[in-house]
Amino acid sequence: MRRSAALTSVTMTAVLALSACGGGGGGGTASQAAGGGTGAKATPATGGTVHVLANADFSHLDPVRGFDGGVNNFYRLIYRGLTTFGAGPGAEGTKIVPDLATDTGKPSDGAKTWTFTLKDNIFFEDGTPITSEAVKFGFSRAFDPEAGIGSPYGKLLLDAPKDYKGPYLSGDLDTIETPDPKTVVIHLKKPFADFPSALALANFTPFPKGTGAGAAFDSKPIASGPYKVASYQRNASLKLVRNPQWKQETDQVRTAKPDAFEWTFGLDPATIDERMLAGQGTDADALGQSIQAATVARVQTPQIKARTLSGLNGCTTYMGLNTTKKYLSDVRVRQAINYAIDKDTIVAAMGGSLLAQKGTSIQPPTVAGRVDYDPYPYNVEQAKKLLAEAGLSGGFSLTLDTRAQPKMAAVSVAIQEALKQVGIEVKINNIDTSTYYEVIGTPAKQNDMAVTGWCPDWASGATFLPPLFDGRNITAKGNSNLAQINDKGINARIDEIAAMTDAEQANAAYGELDKEIMKLAPVVPLAYEKLILVNGANIAGAYQSNSYSGGVDLVSVGLAKPTK
Repeated sequence: MRRSAALTSVTMTAVLALSACGGGGGGGTASQAAGGGTGAKATPATGGTVHVLANADFSHLDPVRGFDGGVNNFYRLIYRGLTTFGAGPGAEGTKIVPDLATDTGKPSDGAKTWTFTLKDNIFFEDGTPITSEAVKFGFSRAFDPEAGIGSPYGKLLLDAPKDYKGPYLSGDLDTIETPDPKTVVIHLKKPFADFPSALALANFTPFPKGTGAGAAFDSKPIASGPYKVASYQRNASLKLVRNPQWKQETDQVRTAKPDAFEWTFGLDPATIDERMLAGQGTDADALGQSIQAATVARVQTPQIKARTLSGLNGCTTYMGLNTTKKYLSDVRVRQAINYAIDKDTIVAAMGGSLLAQKGTSIQPPTVAGRVDYDPYPYNVEQAKKLLAEAGLSGGFSLTLDTRAQPKMAAVSVAIQEALKQVGIEVKINNIDTSTYYEVIGTPAKQNDMAVTGWCPDWASGATFLPPLFDGRNITAKGNSNLAQINDKGINARIDEIAAMTDAEQANAAYGELDKEIMKLAPVVPLAYEKLILVNGANIAGAYQSNSYSGGVDLVSVGLAKPTK
């Protein structure tokens, strides 16, 4: 699934970062499975090593290069920013709280300028104090043409000369002022009331001035968080140990109970499932990844349920309807398709109700201000009626783009069968997963429909609706508006919401805009996918984070009974 990569208040095109299906910056509703384990609920003790079993390595250790749910969760162990997401299940994990700063910032000039004061006694792992200059330098790295390939928010938000190319090529960024070592004054391109939320993303990480040129931080980062990298073998293993320069009294979020974290990369998903179910040896001290559909039935035993977490991943799986195509240019046809899709069959194709729930609105349940409504309940007769009104009772055919991947193939067949009932023949076009988003993000290569997904960067409509439906952001490549809808009313409302200075008011307005957009039926919300995480029996303090794709929040986890 794609992450969000554009903001309402800055009308420009952003390079979209891609993340694996089920991983994005959104997060999942953290709800422990029935019979939640005492180990997971227990308070972690100090000491021991938490092991993590993983299919793939992190994208990048450098926070201006990486941009996906899994690595962003990891970043919090070794990096700190001016703000961060809170620690706790549910809404607690989406609250924006101070981190290196004393508060979440003081806006001025209509939220176009933000001032932060740094805490005392904050240091990098080498003992260098974290100062306003370090903040300025770290932020400016986002503009480097080689390094700044991750989150687009630095380039989107921060005021900078058009030809600015980061600190290594262009020197200091003068639009970030450092009147003294503790004070940072940040100037934005445009007013943005939700700037503290953007600052919780990893590309706003301070570093000592002059460090990190090239890909230096991808092998040896400079830590500001409670842990530092002790050893790293790409695609094989990674070990973190305590950073003695980190002070607990300066950090209200990270508990840092374990002495170390160790990742093992490159494991087959089926192997991870088997090891986590067995829970032998150090696997009792381990975290895995969401289990596969084939393993779900085996998780239902009381012993396994007791150490299982389950919840939404915070993303929406949907089908884009290309409004520039012959049949789909008619809103009645798009509405008919929405009525004709049986969401229960979609959920079944994804592995059942333990792994997905029906999609209704565009925004997932984890987004602030989201309205719970269902504009197109399954109704074949209503679909047929709309097609008749459009003069298409005789049937027609559409081409569906999808990934050559088993789960997506099953979803595509469910769509094909549903639309067959109303006389629409669906031709399935399988595209290799490695190039899928590139293909469907190129309007010239798009077919009629495409199954995809979207994950927010934080729990706000600002990172969900505008990138998908602002017609002014349609681009020849890297296009996220798959419907290619360019409606003046939607565009104008996006601008109105962007101008709101109250983030809660803006999120509520996005919830209502969701309903207005669905009247035009540019997409079919299909499902909100879930994770099922089986933790080791000795894992304590585990809950799913709403800000990190529903994964276990690494800053709170530890061991119930540490061993040396």
